[in-house]
Amino acid sequence: MNFRTLGKTGFSISEVSLGTWQVGGGWGGTFNHEVANKIIHKAIDQGINFIDTADVYDAGLSEAAVGKAIKERSERIYVATKCGRQINPHINEGYTPEALRKYVEASLKNMGLETLDLIQLHCPPTPVYQRDEIFGLFERLKEEGKIQNLGVSVEKVSEGLDALKYKNVCSIQVIFNMFRMKPAEILFEEAKLNNVGIIVRVPLASGLLTGKLNSNSTFDPEDHRTFNRDGAAFDKGETFSGVPYEIGLQAVDALKDIFKGDVSLASWALKWILMFPEVSTVIPGASREEQIVSNVNAASLPQISSENLKAVQKVYDDLIKKEVHHLW
Repeated sequence: MNFRTLGKTGFSISEVSLGTWQVGGGWGGTFNHEVANKIIHKAIDQGINFIDTADVYDAGLSEAAVGKAIKERSERIYVATKCGRQINPHINEGYTPEALRKYVEASLKNMGLETLDLIQLHCPPTPVYQRDEIFGLFERLKEEGKIQNLGVSVEKVSEGLDALKYKNVCSIQVIFNMFRMKPAEILFEEAKLNNVGIIVRVPLASGLLTGKLNSNSTFDPEDHRTFNRDGAAFDKGETFSGVPYEIGLQAVDALKDIFKGDVSLASWALKWILMFPEVSTVIPGASREEQIVSNVNAASLPQISSENLKAVQKVYDDLIKKEVHHLW
């Protein structure tokens, strides 16, 4: 495993880490505690030392699984969680220091931790990024020892840029992949100048970039890939990176022509992200242990040639850019 520094936190974290949105066995269905425990332990066995979760993932069960697993290990594991998405309706006015404090304290209790290595605002409404009192709360929580660092998880590049004006923001989590290239234009450089780490989520575009989906693929009714393609439940950019499904399949076929051979498209998609030095870590999810091994092995692939990088860019420019670039 290779390690990179997570911005001003100073944490040396695995460049391939673990996101736990579907760690209990997949999107939809019943949370499987045994599966979750095995996946988290497998990740640590493979050298992963950074785990990202959220209080809303399976109504807190994901957080609890992370807390349980890390207590069963002797290694130093950095834990990041998120807060704010429980606010209902999810609007700017619902964000108050009092509400967010309660969520942080609930996460600590749920995971059985005394402090959080990293707490992240979980894709709040855009106006929240202009409210000094919200960011000031986390400075007080740090002084109280309840958190060590603050980060933000954003939907839009503009939100990430807004967050950079707060000096206590240590990391920005953002969607970035072969289907979502906009963050590399401005956000990455600005984050680097401010010594703010970049955490990449949705690296495989909700499974599209695995190359295993097709027009006949079906999903559980409770899977966001079934019900959120048009943003019915939350930002549609979280589902297939906002790319219309059939267009995504066309782009995947073009990418398979670029990356021929025995190595999976998923592995090359992760390697492509790691080609950007501003990225601190990429956090693919996993619903099976073998996916962890495959994700970690992607980091050991050879550098992608400049010819293939240009070819990937052309696929984006020709098929994807007009669908997503202006939205996020």
